[in-house]
Amino acid sequence: MITWEELEKIVNNCQRCELCRSRHNVVLGVGNRNADIMFVGEGPSYHEDMQGEPFVDPAGKLLDKMLASIGLDRQKVYIANVVKCRPPGNRDPLPEERAFCLNYLRVQYMLVNPKIIVCLGRIAAISLISPDFSITRSRGKWIYKKGVEFTATYHPSALLRDESKKRLAWEDLKSIREKLNELENK
Repeated sequence: MITWEELEKIVNNCQRCELCRSRHNVVLGVGNRNADIMFVGEGPSYHEDMQGEPFVDPAGKLLDKMLASIGLDRQKVYIANVVKCRPPGNRDPLPEERAFCLNYLRVQYMLVNPKIIVCLGRIAAISLISPDFSITRSRGKWIYKKGVEFTATYHPSALLRDESKKRLAWEDLKSIREKLNELENK
């Protein structure tokens, strides 16, 4: 089994796709490396690329509030992205870029070994749950795969753009808290 240190070295030296050419920092992940719950976004924003940490921008501040609303914080969860380098202009990561980075995310998953994975937004959901996943139709539903409970909710940046989705995201958060309680009591 690969170690965190080995993974960090591999990812920091990665040149498998064009995203490496414009990155300032690789953004691997942050939080509790033994967490029961893992949150996965799509890819680093400008601020994340500059700081080398996921969710440190306005969407990250909202994610912190979302976590706090269900009794969690960055110290209790693990937070990562599908791709580890910022796509130019914050565009969606291309399928081939996601494919290259998914192996890194799989290693992160194996090292953390969470009981729950929450996909933040469409890109994470189509990468981890199903290629035909629709965030508007299937967010908040639970999918059990290979011993892990998966769900998806709106990405915090989508909630900043469209506040009408916040009520639905709150329902998803309550469901995540219930699932976490259920798994902790087994």
